[in-house]
Amino acid sequence: MSAAETALPDTASRATPVRGRRRSGVLLRVAPGLLLVILALTGPWLAAHPMDKPVTAPYAAAGDGAPLGGDQLGRDVLSRLLHGGTALIAGALLIAVVVTVLATVAGCAAALRPGLGRAIERTADVFILLPPVLGIMLIALAWPGGGRWAVIAAAIVLGTPYAIRIVASAAAPLASAGYVEAATARGEGTVHIALRELLPNLRSTVLALFGLRFVEAVYVISMAGFLQIGPQPPAADWALMIRENAPGILLNPWSVLAPSLAIAVLAISFNLASASLASRSALKAVTTP
Repeated sequence: MSAAETALPDTASRATPVRGRRRSGVLLRVAPGLLLVILALTGPWLAAHPMDKPVTAPYAAAGDGAPLGGDQLGRDVLSRLLHGGTALIAGALLIAVVVTVLATVAGCAAALRPGLGRAIERTADVFILLPPVLGIMLIALAWPGGGRWAVIAAAIVLGTPYAIRIVASAAAPLASAGYVEAATARGEGTVHIALRELLPNLRSTVLALFGLRFVEAVYVISMAGFLQIGPQPPAADWALMIRENAPGILLNPWSVLAPSLAIAVLAISFNLASASLASRSALKAVTTP
């Protein structure tokens, strides 16, 4: 048996623990965000009280029947907290998915078709110049009835141009690669080249972009709720809870701290999870023959 053959088992045995540690590290980063999402989605069934029913005195301190005290109307803060995450997470996921898909399609088209790409990028540059808060307010006020769907539409419109620039910049070097030129010489269409040649090498970029868009969507929806552009009272929305209970923060700090921490933990944990998955996807792309 040659020296190279004897070295193979040792290399494989050393690689297995490394892969195991890397996989466990990814799971540790993904688990908090996943658990928080599950808790927020199942919160309405776990709440001890209805979200709009007073159970204690206004701004009552934490005590029996209200572990986090009461809000400005005496409603249970914990119950409203459990009710308030479902719509926020669903809206942020919808925004992140739509923006990522639109940006991936437009970015790949811009990289593969230079003429179309210049038009797409110039249009994206114009929208990027629009101040986000002003754009959200304009779209939300012009939307019939306003509300949460107006905020979602505004976040998609304002978030897509910047995302297109990211995907187009990452796809541009790949569009001139040898395997793309070979596919073009074989007569493959743009859709086939984008799906089979570009996207497998853009996995880490798309995953990282999805995570960033989700975090941004959480902050956009929260900001709109704080400004009362989106959800309106008596909705149990985390950002709306912060605005409503800010005057009584000294009486019951949990009425403001609890939804604030929920928003922060959601954004941070999801960002860590997407970063871990993106890194793992990039490693697979590099090591896959």
